[in-house]
Amino acid sequence: MDATPRAAEPVLSELSDGVLEITLNRPEKLNAFDEAMHVGLRAAFDRANTDKDVHAVLLTGAGRGFCSGQDLGDRDPRTWDAPPNLGRTLDTYYNPLIRRIRGLDKPVICAVNGVAAGAGANLALACDIVLAARSARFIEAFAKIGLVPDTGGTWLLPHLVGEARAKALALTGEPVGADQAEAWGMIWKVVADDALMDEARALTRKMAGGPTLGLGLTKRLVQGAAARTLDAQLDAERDAQAKAGRSADYAEGVTAFLEKRKSVFRGK
Repeated sequence: MDATPRAAEPVLSELSDGVLEITLNRPEKLNAFDEAMHVGLRAAFDRANTDKDVHAVLLTGAGRGFCSGQDLGDRDPRTWDAPPNLGRTLDTYYNPLIRRIRGLDKPVICAVNGVAAGAGANLALACDIVLAARSARFIEAFAKIGLVPDTGGTWLLPHLVGEARAKALALTGEPVGADQAEAWGMIWKVVADDALMDEARALTRKMAGGPTLGLGLTKRLVQGAAARTLDAQLDAERDAQAKAGRSADYAEGVTAFLEKRKSVFRGK
């Protein structure tokens, strides 16, 4: 048995009512990434992918921040024998994480409870639906230390806010408050700080109780639309709809509608 106290684990996860709630748990470091946090997140999202009891995911942070990005204490140039290979770091940790989130055929809800900076900002933006506390801020902090946005930032930002705003955010590193992020379409919704987790949990439970096979197909269609022509997207919709139409969830949804009752979906 692992004798490590749960409070000391860098990533916490708990499954309840079909929702896997994942919490970044280095509050003393504003949930900055270190290797142990990457390993914990990988395990949590692998579970979300393989565990049939997981129907939706809620990602948030412990303490007063969501995630401040890479722990720069692990990148102190005064300790270098040679400069680090950050490309290898991305290949090993950050890029597989974003691919796991975007490739998961289940909704991923993010509750941004405070600052989301650098890789932390882009981790949040990679999720399917983002709610933010009114006090939250999003900061593309890379330019402040001579780096380029990573963790999908140079793809996510232009798709969400357009090239002009994406360039300005990436080049200046200026913070974006939650209300501005909502107005620009970076996130879905701003919530009062003290109501954030209640609303995020309620939304994720609703997603978990929905027709998750169809929701997963919808997620893939929307994510792939920008890379397709209209004709190709119509074909992709046809193929996905054919699959959804053969599902037990579709039969249940129509039956429930005709019987004037609440649907009971199984994600099949």
